[in-house]
Amino acid sequence: MHDPRIDRLAEVLIRYSLNVQPGQLLRLRGPANAAPLVRALYRETTKAGAHPLLRLTLDGLDEIFYRHANAEQLAYVPQVTRNEVEAIDLDMYIIADENTRGLSGIDTEKMAQRRAALSPMSKRVMERTADDEMRWCLTLFPTNALAQEAEMSLSDYADFVFAAGKLDQPDPVAAWQAQRVEQDRYIQRLSSAEHIHIVAPGTDLHYYVKGRTWVNCAGDRNFPDGEVFTGPEEQKTHGVITYSFPAIYMGREVSGIRLEFEDGKVIKATADKGQELLDSLLNMDDGARRLGEVAFGTNYGIQRFSREILFDEKIGGTIHLALGAAYPETGCTNESALHWDMICDLRQGGEVRADGQVIHRDGRFV
Repeated sequence: MHDPRIDRLAEVLIRYSLNVQPGQLLRLRGPANAAPLVRALYRETTKAGAHPLLRLTLDGLDEIFYRHANAEQLAYVPQVTRNEVEAIDLDMYIIADENTRGLSGIDTEKMAQRRAALSPMSKRVMERTADDEMRWCLTLFPTNALAQEAEMSLSDYADFVFAAGKLDQPDPVAAWQAQRVEQDRYIQRLSSAEHIHIVAPGTDLHYYVKGRTWVNCAGDRNFPDGEVFTGPEEQKTHGVITYSFPAIYMGREVSGIRLEFEDGKVIKATADKGQELLDSLLNMDDGARRLGEVAFGTNYGIQRFSREILFDEKIGGTIHLALGAAYPETGCTNESALHWDMICDLRQGGEVRADGQVIHRDGRFV
């Protein structure tokens, strides 16, 4: 039976999140098992007068590529793919994993090489987005694999996914617009700050944001959404942070992460599980040891960890700090092939001070 919430999701994504206009070129990417959402998005894109460019994939292809690709193949990015990044006005990507651990047995060095090869293209997307030349949006279609990761049945997980996107509300767009207004208040306070100090269990971290731009995320780039973020001053972060939840990179888990910063750079990194992967990612390039993003999660409709970063970084009452590439519109210039979000829970005893004044306590702005 078709779930009518899928049609509603497609309408919100095309009309609100991407604000699709007649004549625009929209690249629609996702796995074939997300077919119900792909069809709905294709229909809404066409109804909006835009041109859909379909890029369907099959589950398991990445595993085949990494198992058999040689060094030349890992480094190769066809010109037609580079041209596409310049041509599209809009980019819609769907997560719908059938096996979230499909790359568990893959050499991390191969993944790092591929990430480095694709880095110039990722950078170009960020530049075009910062210059308002294109818009992108990332969403998720519920699958059994994703539900299992979240330790839920598929029907419960679907309810969780659609509620996180406010699709259970009478007017989801109005609900997101109200969230944008609320987040504007947070940004007004954060924009006047120079020094942010975070204290939580195992965490005593300082970062600096003078002159940086805070970005209001209310259902446009990610769906679901709910965060405010910026990029910190590149050379100044110092102290220690212990991340509350496992950090997942291409289906592989690193848990119990503790990072020590000095002069903006990670000088010591330990993990209870996945130390080898953590080390290889930090050594990917010079920018991988610096923060490219600092953010507050503000979606209080998400309160549980689901092992999917699209949701987990938005958990109301958490912060996430990403190692690697910065978003240019924030003013941060850190460059890296890596962008890896990690989450710290502030809901039980966490405190954030801006220039010495408490602005966030126990997971809420005060």
